[in-house]
Amino acid sequence: MTNKILLPLLLTGAVIARMAVLPAQAQMKPSPSRVLAVDSSVVTKHEVTIKGQRVPYTATAGSIPVWDDEGKPIAGVFYTYYERDDVKDKSGRPLVISFNGGPGTPSVWMEIGYTGPRMLNIDDEGYPVQPYGMRDNPHSILDVADIVYVDPVNTGYSRPVSKDIPGSKFYGVNADIKYLAEWINTFVTRKGRWASPKFLIGESYGTTRVSGLALELQDAQWMYLNGVILVSPTELGILRNGPLDAALKLPYFTATAWYHKKLPADLQQKDLNDVLPEVENFTINELVPALSKGGALDDAQRKNIGARIARYSGLKELVVQENNLDVSTNLFWKELLRDQGYTVGRLDSRYRGIDRQTGGTSPDYNAELTAWLQAFTPAIHIYLRDELNYKTDLKYNMFGDVHPWDRKDDKTGENLRQAIAQNPFLHLLVQSGYYDGACDYFNAKYSMWQLDPSGKLKDRLKWEGYRSGHMMYLRKDDLAAANENLRKFIMESIPAKGQAAKY
Repeated sequence: MTNKILLPLLLTGAVIARMAVLPAQAQMKPSPSRVLAVDSSVVTKHEVTIKGQRVPYTATAGSIPVWDDEGKPIAGVFYTYYERDDVKDKSGRPLVISFNGGPGTPSVWMEIGYTGPRMLNIDDEGYPVQPYGMRDNPHSILDVADIVYVDPVNTGYSRPVSKDIPGSKFYGVNADIKYLAEWINTFVTRKGRWASPKFLIGESYGTTRVSGLALELQDAQWMYLNGVILVSPTELGILRNGPLDAALKLPYFTATAWYHKKLPADLQQKDLNDVLPEVENFTINELVPALSKGGALDDAQRKNIGARIARYSGLKELVVQENNLDVSTNLFWKELLRDQGYTVGRLDSRYRGIDRQTGGTSPDYNAELTAWLQAFTPAIHIYLRDELNYKTDLKYNMFGDVHPWDRKDDKTGENLRQAIAQNPFLHLLVQSGYYDGACDYFNAKYSMWQLDPSGKLKDRLKWEGYRSGHMMYLRKDDLAAANENLRKFIMESIPAKGQAAKY
């Protein structure tokens, strides 16, 4: 990989950057060592080989302001932007705008784990290896689309300009969507990308964010998208309390039990994709009605349903019955491998943890998250400083303080439905890992079904499953498959030249 620095205007602990839009006196001022320069950038040149093809590109690391109603900067949002160099006409070149979740995490996860041109060193299943560092990503979607990774306020290097700025400006379902839509407008305008087909991709809470942004961009910024990609989606404000909530997690239990070889022999010998449809059918057609009866469920039915849950979850029937046929995810993570002395991970249940004591009803820690932080944190620091030449003493927040987060009036699922209905060009792709216990795959399917109760939009909605967890791309085979599916989705969501947006 080449790395020719275009703007090596760097001082210790600070970034000095040249931006044509800034007044002359502001262009060359270094930021204090632990304060973000809210309007700044550093540009470097690189190349990567993707699917056997050389792809030269420009990387821009910097910050663009968030302004208040009077035009005063109230925060700087850090971003990294990758633009392929050998494409002359950008009007047909797709732009992918990428977010992660939390809320409170930057876009580091998908940037150096999934779609970006450089990725962190991990083994084939996604576990940390040393020495920490970076390598080329031969599966990146940069061959077909330019990508910008956005860090919301107080994640990564993004910060409010002052402690006096109220958190309510940024920290909430709808506040988050509103200011980020404004920011995207500024970014697209500055980079000259209004003509480009545009896509939003979000992971975890980022799916709530991009679902809301799809409509906000249309309604408030008059910006229309070609696609939205939800990676490990949240509930999107779609209610599923009571029996439904209790039932929908069972297929995830089955997938995890299958992985750890805890299912009965007749199920265990089948392929996962042959087992899950049977469990999904039981969940929707038998378990939901049974749980809906509550205490009115007779003893024979209760025993039968409990035995079926135990069979499909790998748990003891006694545990199922003691919990009134509704085993919590916390108890499942603690119980499944209790006899082996392990817990299983929340975000990726392939990972195992060791607790202080075997007893208890929930794990001491999230085994997978500890592993991911061990791998990602050094890698992003090495990458930003040594390869993208963004040098600052500002702390990079892997998890920033964005609390209290206002979750009221979350209608993001309905907002996404409206955006798709209003825009005939807009398509949806949902990607889930079978071993994700935080945003499980069957709840993702349920959300997609509820997005379109009329069934009139289903030709533009697609779901995909992978044999890994929340960040399915950390597994080598799924990294290749998921990126290829993204590549195909992007290209298929761009209409033919001259095709009108109409029903």
